[in-house]
Parts: sequence; structure tokens; C-alpha cells
Amino acid sequence: MTRPIISMVAGETSGDMLAARLLSGLRPQLPDSLMHGIGGKHMAEYGFQSDYPMEKLSVRGLFEVLIHYREISGIRKQLMAQLLDEKPEVFIGVDAPDFNLDLEVQLKRAGIPTMHYISPSIWAWRGGRIKKIAEAVSHMLVIFPFEEEIYRKAGIPATYVGHPLAQVIPMEPDVEAAREELGLEADARVVTILPGSRMSEIKYNTTAFIATAKLLLQRDPHLQFLVPMVGAKQRAYYSELVLAAQLDEVPILLMEGKSHTAIAAADVVLVASGTASLEVALFKKPMVIAYKMMAASWHVLKHMGYQPWIGLPNIIAEDFLVPEFLQSAATPQNMADALWQQLNDVALQKRLKQRFTDMHQDLLRDTASISAQAVLNLIHNR
Repeated sequence: MTRPIISMVAGETSGDMLAARLLSGLRPQLPDSLMHGIGGKHMAEYGFQSDYPMEKLSVRGLFEVLIHYREISGIRKQLMAQLLDEKPEVFIGVDAPDFNLDLEVQLKRAGIPTMHYISPSIWAWRGGRIKKIAEAVSHMLVIFPFEEEIYRKAGIPATYVGHPLAQVIPMEPDVEAAREELGLEADARVVTILPGSRMSEIKYNTTAFIATAKLLLQRDPHLQFLVPMVGAKQRAYYSELVLAAQLDEVPILLMEGKSHTAIAAADVVLVASGTASLEVALFKKPMVIAYKMMAASWHVLKHMGYQPWIGLPNIIAEDFLVPEFLQSAATPQNMADALWQQLNDVALQKRLKQRFTDMHQDLLRDTASISAQAVLNLIHNR
């Protein structure tokens, strides 16, 4: 019998983690299958073979993508030729819609079932993409409850699988254990800073985020700051930016990995918009969401949104649960003022904890088994 082939592409750290959750349910069902494409270290734990470095796709912003377009396009063409030749049982694009949807269109036309895991944010901006999605995707896996109906109305089969992070993150995080692991006092006042996992995010967010920490220290010299980085390359770049901005005197516990531990240990979090903001919500932490990008990219994107929110917790709640500061509004003073309020307003902390607990329960499903079964059904109905 021919060895089954499952192909997947994840384009960044968050996609790697989400894909790994799917693989944790799928690998036991297909123990002998070849699983390959583009992915990271978390997918590799389930025997996934990455044919190209995932970091090549981890570029964000319209103009940043243009700079790397030739290289990214070349990778897509090579991978497409390989997949058209080997005809896998299914191709699963994990997020990275700008890369994956074009690939999926060609594969679906060739008779290869295609699945996309995590809907592009058509409910937030660029809603016209649903036409391309219909052309590209045989079945959509969605991670928010309201998305399933959107796709079914458009004639695209969809399955709500819950959000994988809702199952990974405990309903009651152990703050004491997290602080003990990091060598922090149990009664310390802790601010965790998450400037982003992409190099472009680190580039545009780091200076303002650490300048915010400097302002907070003026109000409370005993505050402790944690900054987790996803890898050595990101850590080195962060340190370079802090030194260049003459902010290296700000006392920071800089670490590689351990982002969940750093969030669990925090009293409040300053976080770049993205999946990390949802992680913070699931850890039931007060937060300030901020985001900066290349000015030219911002000029284009600021006119394309459908909703008044950019942070996932606020989008899910359809409310400004936590403050958002974007581009020129993401000043150290604005962010420090908002973080200071959250550090000291006990009633606000209690309200946020309850709202985030309700959100956690809404997103909690057996994601691994539900998503794996959807993949198997698509393969068997081929």
C-alpha cells in the first residue's frame, strides 16, 4: 500500500503551534503517513518534515512582503510543483492566507482536497476574499463560533473546532508556580512585555514598549519586567534595538521561550496585537494592546477595517474590554497610563477576569480530535 501523504504549510510561530495541536489528533490516526511541507519545531514533534525554513514566510506588512516577494514566490512555486507531482491525500494550509490560498487554488483545481485551518479575518477586513476562499478551499476549519455560519452561508463547508489555546491554557493559571519558576517573589508587581514574534514586529514595537517600562519605573521603582522571545535571533535583535535606543538601563528579565510562564506570572501585560493578545486573555490577565508597523503599510491598512477593534479579545467580545493603541497613538505615555490603571484598579481586574473566563469557556472544545476527524472525513470522501 502506498504511504499516505499529508502536506501542510504554517507560516509563523502561532501557526506552528496551532498546526501541532491538529497533528496531535491526526498522527495517531495516520501513524505511517508522510507529513511534510513548511512548519516549525512544534509540528516536528509529531514527525512533520519541513522542506523550507518557516521563518522565510514570517513577514508582515504590505511593503515588507513586497521586499521578500521574489523569494517567497519561488518557494511557493517549488512546493506547488512537488505537490502536484506527488498528489497528497490532503493539503492543509495553516493561516498564512496570502501564501496558502494561491497554493490551494491550484491544488484544488488538480483534484487535491484542500483544507484551510484558521479563517482569514474576512469579518474584520477584506471580506471580498471569501470568493477566492470558495475557489481555493474544500473545507474550512474555524476557531471562533461566529465564523462557521459565515462560511456556510457562502456555500463553503466549515467546522468549528474551538480555539486550541483554550484547551492548552488552564482555566485557573498557577501564578505562584510561574513566579517561582522565574525566580520572582510571590508578592512582586510584574509587567510582561510581548512586542511580537516576527522580526518586523520586534523592529517597530520594541523601542516604544521598553520606553513604556521606563516610565512605569518612575512611578514604581520596584516593578519587575519580563520579556520572552521566541528564539535566539529575535532575542539578539531585540537587544540590539534596546541598546540603540539607549534603554538598556531599564531592568528587564529577558528570556528565550517561556512566554506562557511569563504571562502567567504577570499582573498586567503589554502585548502586540495578534494571537498573543488572546493568550493573555485566556490567562485572565489585564492588558494593553498596541501595534506599530511601517508607515506606508499603516497608511493603506487603516482604511480597510470593518470593525472598531483590532485586538482579538475585543473582537470576540465586540467591546473595548482592554485599551488599544495603534501606530502614532502607541506612545510610551499612553501605554504607561493605561497599564498603571490596570495595575491599581482592583474592580477592573475582577471584571476582566470574569469576562475572560466566560470567553475561555466559549472557546473550549476538543480541538485536536474534532479537527483531526474533519481531515479524515475529507480524505475518505475524496
